[in-house]
Amino acid sequence: MIKYVTLILFLVTSGFASAEPVHHCSTEAAIQAKKLLDFHFGLDDRTEIDEHVTVLKPIKNPAGKGKFDVLEVYGHIYKGTYRMRFIYAQMENQCLLVGQEILEITNL
Repeated sequence: MIKYVTLILFLVTSGFASAEPVHHCSTEAAIQAKKLLDFHFGLDDRTEIDEHVTVLKPIKNPAGKGKFDVLEVYGHIYKGTYRMRFIYAQMENQCLLVGQEILEITNL
């Protein structure tokens, strides 16, 4: 019985340790993803944005000593899939978008 309790506790706590951090700009990044796809392809009712926002490793600010946060979101239009990365200034409780990129996922 103790082995099962120990196993269950291990599984529960290991799940918390591996969970991705939630960034305070995750919702904003998903909104920006929809806007970016609309900008490139026009308004389309087939546009879908994944709910999952991945927090990537921060990148160095090329003009100073600071770093930028990078959030990755996937979106889809009809048969196309797009990876979008949004670069935010590291500011508490504010989401200042300083850059973005979009890349179509393709087998070319």
